[in-house]
Amino acid sequence: MNVTKAIIPIAGWGTRRLPITKTIEKSMLPIGNRPLIDYVVQDCIAAGINELIFIVGEGSSQVEDYYRDNIKLNDYLEKKGKTEALALVAPPEGVKLHFVVQPSHGKYGTAVPVGLAADYISEGESAVVLMGDDFIYNADGSSETKRLIEAASVDGAAMIGVEVPADRVSQYGVLKLGENGEYQSIVEKPSVSESPSNLINISKYLLPKRAIDAAVRVEANPLRGEYEITDVINQFVANGGAITVHRATGQYIDGGTLEGWLHANNVICGLE
Repeated sequence: MNVTKAIIPIAGWGTRRLPITKTIEKSMLPIGNRPLIDYVVQDCIAAGINELIFIVGEGSSQVEDYYRDNIKLNDYLEKKGKTEALALVAPPEGVKLHFVVQPSHGKYGTAVPVGLAADYISEGESAVVLMGDDFIYNADGSSETKRLIEAASVDGAAMIGVEVPADRVSQYGVLKLGENGEYQSIVEKPSVSESPSNLINISKYLLPKRAIDAAVRVEANPLRGEYEITDVINQFVANGGAITVHRATGQYIDGGTLEGWLHANNVICGLE
């Protein structure tokens, strides 16, 4: 199916990475010579996405600054004869960017930023939903987002599952699959003996308009008090919707923790 839009929530404070995230937004932490968010963005562009909807926090400007022209820098590079660097700092060509502010008060949870993007998604469309602090890395340059889109169900829905060793499933939300490999539910932190699979949810989805609209109306989870995208997805399935599970081909990179960020740099720089 033809998918051209991506919703990328990046409004969190990044408290696991304090104190550096006091002044550097978590999605802007460097992986090699590029910010973390750019690996998400470039994977989207490689999949044919040409409209990116960033959900940002109040006062956030670093991602927007990164993707706009810097005239003074361009002039400097030209004057110094470093014109080969101009392509490195140019905004993405042919890509429309939106920056939607998520209020710091009110509703909280993973469904909230998705709901804030609902007006940008038209009837009959599906949009990719990718968190801005992790990504799937393919050393051959191929796009995992493209594979996610290609895996879409008849309802225009899919999600990525990442395989982990069986002895680590109790650390994650684990995907329970149907007979044909379709999504049924998420089992939170099961014991090894009771785990329905070794595929974990990493919050990377392809969702149709009706699921995205449902994120606006979803009620708070009674156990955690948060508005959760997994509750939206579970309701979508309960109402007869089908979601295909795509097993990630590349390597899962989580830049949200110090250990994950160090691992990401080692992988990208060829040290692992």
